[in-house]
Amino acid sequence: MPLLRFATWLVLSLVAVLAVPVTSQAQVICVSNVSPPPELPVYEQPPIPAPGYLWIPGYWASGPSGYFWVPGTWSEPPAVGLLWTPGYWGWRDGIYVWNAGYWGPHLGFYGGINYGFGYVGVGYEGGRWENGVFAYNRTVNNFGGVRITNVYEKTVIVEPGARVSFQGGSGGTTARPTPAEEAAAHDQHVAASPAQLQQERTASSDKNLLASENHGQPAVAATAKPGEFTGKGVVAAKEEKPTSAIPGSKPGGGGKIAPNADAPIPAEKKEPAAKTLAKPSQGTPPQPASGETKSSIAGKPPATEPKPNVEAKPNTEAKPNTEAKPNTEAKKPPNIADKPEAKPPAGEPPKPAADSKTLPRAAAAPKPAVGPQAKPGSRNKKQN
Repeated sequence: MPLLRFATWLVLSLVAVLAVPVTSQAQVICVSNVSPPPELPVYEQPPIPAPGYLWIPGYWASGPSGYFWVPGTWSEPPAVGLLWTPGYWGWRDGIYVWNAGYWGPHLGFYGGINYGFGYVGVGYEGGRWENGVFAYNRTVNNFGGVRITNVYEKTVIVEPGARVSFQGGSGGTTARPTPAEEAAAHDQHVAASPAQLQQERTASSDKNLLASENHGQPAVAATAKPGEFTGKGVVAAKEEKPTSAIPGSKPGGGGKIAPNADAPIPAEKKEPAAKTLAKPSQGTPPQPASGETKSSIAGKPPATEPKPNVEAKPNTEAKPNTEAKPNTEAKKPPNIADKPEAKPPAGEPPKPAADSKTLPRAAAAPKPAVGPQAKPGSRNKKQN
């Protein structure tokens, strides 16, 4: 069985190699497999080696011993103005078929696979060509200590948990080509560069990169340059929670989003506006007036005439009348400041001026104190 499997894989590979010209106008079907590839590992992007390199994301390839990981790497494009469309596994006629990646002037369809670092499933957000020079999006690229002058900043929104490595079938993405991607499929394409092919050949000879050995977490997940699997620029895969967004350290996402943030603000402004309307009503004499009206109502049940009752209030209560008199004068602005001091009953000592004025009246205070009791009686007689 292993010999038969190897022979089948070899025949398919030879047919694919013979069918791949240097330039083509369609994606190339290379290898097929019955089982789907593992999830994409999570790893950080190594620093760019020099300006002019473009990021090639890692992917699962298939060989005689099963799936093996081809580390992501930085590679120079074959010509100015070309972008890399990654390959992808797609479900077709009961098997998973590998669609090879290619270089072209526009990004084509790559199965909606979120490879990370700008390859979010549709198009490429890691950079763009501007007047024959490649400009990098600093939010998704790792520059390290390399000085990159042609840069811009664009936030990339990434869906969480997108680590699926194949399209269609059971558990794969449901993406379909957009009109722009369908048009890009008819462009003149250039196959993978020799450096990219060397990266895949080196990975195929490393047992540690087999999915059966690393269980989806390869020790070499990315390299700074193609073919260099040891040294400073090698990055290993890392364990992540199930909610990991992409296999990269800079998913981009978050920040710079303000969905209807101004909506609750006017609502909050209206509430203090209502409170400010209530404050003047509380700042005016309603609180002391409420206490006086209760006492006046308790002392004068008939309260038929409002005007004499207002005059009787200061007469009935001599001591509180000292507080009530400033209340009658509270309409004036200087007396308003005295009211908060007149609220406590012990506030009589701080008002010598007010008491001095009321002292001569206080001598007659006991007479009106008896008077109001007699007046309601006389009024009752008149009413009887």
